[in-house]
Amino acid sequence: MVSPLPLPDDSAPKTVLITFTGKDRPGVTSAIFSTLAPYGVEVVDIEQIVLRRRLVLGVLVTAPRDLTPLRDAVHQVADDLGMQVEVERGIGDNRSRREGRSHVTVLGMPLRSRAFAAIVGRIADTGANIDRIERMARYPVTAIDLHVSGTDPVALRAILAREAAHQQVDVAVQPAEIWRHGRRLIVMDVDSTLVQGEVIEMLAEEAGCLPEVARVTEAAMRGELDFEQSLRERVSLLAGLPATALDAVWERLLLSPGARTMVRTLKRLGYQFAIVSGGFTQLTDRLAEDLGIDFAAANELEIVDGHLTGRIIGDVVDRAGKAEALRRFAQEAGIPQAATIAIGDGANDLDMLSAAGLGIAFNAKPVVQQAADTTVNVPYLDTIIYLLGISREEVEAADAAAGIVTPAPPLG
Repeated sequence: MVSPLPLPDDSAPKTVLITFTGKDRPGVTSAIFSTLAPYGVEVVDIEQIVLRRRLVLGVLVTAPRDLTPLRDAVHQVADDLGMQVEVERGIGDNRSRREGRSHVTVLGMPLRSRAFAAIVGRIADTGANIDRIERMARYPVTAIDLHVSGTDPVALRAILAREAAHQQVDVAVQPAEIWRHGRRLIVMDVDSTLVQGEVIEMLAEEAGCLPEVARVTEAAMRGELDFEQSLRERVSLLAGLPATALDAVWERLLLSPGARTMVRTLKRLGYQFAIVSGGFTQLTDRLAEDLGIDFAAANELEIVDGHLTGRIIGDVVDRAGKAEALRRFAQEAGIPQAATIAIGDGANDLDMLSAAGLGIAFNAKPVVQQAADTTVNVPYLDTIIYLLGISREEVEAADAAAGIVTPAPPLG
């Protein structure tokens, strides 16, 4: 808790900060406030944390006319509880949090003290203050959320991105805006984001032309080739492949770890989801149905007489098309564009990530990591939940209430 500071206004009330530390157990807070009750003080602020059953409780109250009886009572209850206590006079409330407020989420697997020291050191270098720290998850990643004030979030993001890369941890910086607490639209790329691997390469493997297709795919993902041209070139190599190959690929398709947990959790909170893919409707539509996705846009493979023709029907969903789909789906969902979140990994996702209120590069190519608002480089898609202020404990409790055991993926 921040200590009360004198205010320039002489009319500011006198206050008392009472800080208890000691072993936590049921009834501690009740005993403390029962002790304060007879003195008629008003509660101005309270903060409490518990780490490994060690409690720190700070209570800021208005000062009574005579502090001595209250101080004696407070010291007596502390002795009875086997705790330590400090009583400090002051004037006024806590200092208000300064402008330039951010949530800084640090993800590590593991999160080493050296890396955390470097991150908080860079925050201090900007002149910002860390107002509060809380843990969002311990498994399969350690996720720590810092409430920061006093510096521009955009500038802070750039500084921490460089340090995060050096320390090999992920750091997400988000302005402390109202959108973080409301219903949002999450728009995801599919290949190598929602699912593991590239669908077109799986089809190419069925067709026996994987090396040729893989070379074009990799160049396109690096942004070295026009996406539409590269897609049509790769699809042409699939001409003559039986349509049953799509079923074979569907059976092999693996979701990214944590995908179901993320969708299930956020759908409970009223979030809506969209998938926007440079892949193919024959598979993305099945994914949408399986996961309960609200909106989907992808390319349609032409099939004649049970075989792929090597052509695409209609316009290609390319880089610009993904961003347009995000805007269209947000409008249909009745969600402001500022409240959208886009997740992707390739150059084809850049416009979509830029259009979203929050663009997240998930295990992405370097060019995408440099352009995105936030990067996540652990293999678990449900880490996105922690960036939204939802803890793993809350996820597990909600799953348990629904009779679901939250998956515990193996550490990579």
